[in-house]
Amino acid sequence: MSKSNKLQEVRVFAPASVANVSCGFDVMGFALSGPGDEIVARRTDESGLRISKITGENGLLPTSVKKNTAGVAAQKLISNIGFEGGIELEIHKKMPLGSGLGSSAASSVGAVVAVNRLLGSPCEREKLLVFAAEGEKVACGTAHLDNVAPSLLGGFVFIRSQQPPDVTELECSKPLFATVVHPHIEINTEDTRKILRREIPMHKAVQQWGNVGGLVAGLLKGDYGLISRSLQDVIVEPIRSVLIPGFREVKQAAMDAGALGSGISGSGPSIFALSSSERTSQEAGKAMGEAFKAIGLENEIYQSRINEQGPKILQER
Repeated sequence: MSKSNKLQEVRVFAPASVANVSCGFDVMGFALSGPGDEIVARRTDESGLRISKITGENGLLPTSVKKNTAGVAAQKLISNIGFEGGIELEIHKKMPLGSGLGSSAASSVGAVVAVNRLLGSPCEREKLLVFAAEGEKVACGTAHLDNVAPSLLGGFVFIRSQQPPDVTELECSKPLFATVVHPHIEINTEDTRKILRREIPMHKAVQQWGNVGGLVAGLLKGDYGLISRSLQDVIVEPIRSVLIPGFREVKQAAMDAGALGSGISGSGPSIFALSSSERTSQEAGKAMGEAFKAIGLENEIYQSRINEQGPKILQER
């Protein structure tokens, strides 16, 4: 792209994601078609990076580049490629904070994709993973990839290693539909990590390894039965689920509606379900939402096919 026709502004949609996927604590995740965040990156005459606008978060997010997940991620990219011009970001939050849907990851991903495209795409998408992960440190203290990777790459991902990043995309040979129900409560990720056990009985670890392997194999083979049997978390879910009112009833509602499996989305409080058809996914969502309402919790229901694309460029000029 010549200097005369270089882009001046790019708007990107970055999707929400479900991390852990029951048995895959910190090593698995998948992308949703919605909700998600929209990030605008725009060239400016003033050098450096700044955040000019944040909408949809009720004043809870900082505009300081060093304290904002999108700002940190974008700055890491800019510094890496040596860009010395000016860029401003607009962050439009279109998903709930503290929901277990990878809100901070979506902002980080949207920022690096938008800035990278604005500057002529100097980095391949896989390389952007490192920069986006830096934004997660602001949110939870560690550069976890189980939300960032699916949001950036799309589809299901398996994370063999966090440092250095070693991520594999898992293409399911049969359709899968996701339902996520978000109750109107908030759970802090750091708090949910503090209650986890530091030691795990060997028999529990072996059972969990078997489920992770079974889920990966089930996805690759398109084996719904194996996927369903493997969506079992015997280590983290029994501890974290006590923080989510009505968890057992909501999960059972999903299973009674025909879902393949159900569990905590990320660290919660959202609960996800996977289904083999769109109709079952919709029925599961309705049943899960009603189960939450039965205990007095209003909620949002998100239902979609697994998002294989990841981020989408909405506009550029």
